[in-house]
Amino acid sequence: MRLAIMQPYFLPYIGYLQLLNGVDKFVLYDDVNYINKGWINRNRILINGREYLFTIPLKDASQNKLINEIYLSSDLKWRGKLLKTLEQAYKKAPFYATALAVTEKIVNLDAEKLSDWIADSFRVLVDYLDIQTQIISSSSIYQNTHLKAQERILDICRQEKTEHYINPIGGRELYDKTVFEQNGIQLHFIKSQPIVYPQFKNEFVPWLSIVDIMMFNDVTTITGFLNDYELV
Repeated sequence: MRLAIMQPYFLPYIGYLQLLNGVDKFVLYDDVNYINKGWINRNRILINGREYLFTIPLKDASQNKLINEIYLSSDLKWRGKLLKTLEQAYKKAPFYATALAVTEKIVNLDAEKLSDWIADSFRVLVDYLDIQTQIISSSSIYQNTHLKAQERILDICRQEKTEHYINPIGGRELYDKTVFEQNGIQLHFIKSQPIVYPQFKNEFVPWLSIVDIMMFNDVTTITGFLNDYELV
């Protein structure tokens, strides 16, 4: 079984979804500390040919809290504002109607906790993109918050009896293939290939939210993107 573990990101870029699609089971790592100004509740879209960073407002967010202890803002006006921004940015995109419907369903999901909301959003995304990966939350099963860093990842791998752990390429400095091999686990890192597609008539802006890709590409094309990587 192939396993991946990642913090929950809202409407992430294609590399995140390549990792999710490339494994049998995907663990949303939601019982680790929230990171301010990370990608958990922020992402980038295209407005007037340039990247635009949007942020989902939270209630009393702090790096001293776990991700699954963070709540969405109780002021619901942000949902309508975000959808209006997407409408204005992408209304002339070729797959606007379908992509906006999926995004609107996600934005209006009924959840109070950030981690629950993102987990539910992934269930909508994988259904739309026909991804078969099983998604679970780390807080629901492993009971190993006393462990840290690589040892905690290894413990999850052992509990899942996985033979193959796949991590984003940025983890090459954090995880030791030899240590994983000593535990009977193959360790590979996913390296995305350059992905380019027409964004109106603008110069291409890479690695935006999956929303951008959905606006400009059909599911068949996106499926090709999901498999456009190598393991190193």
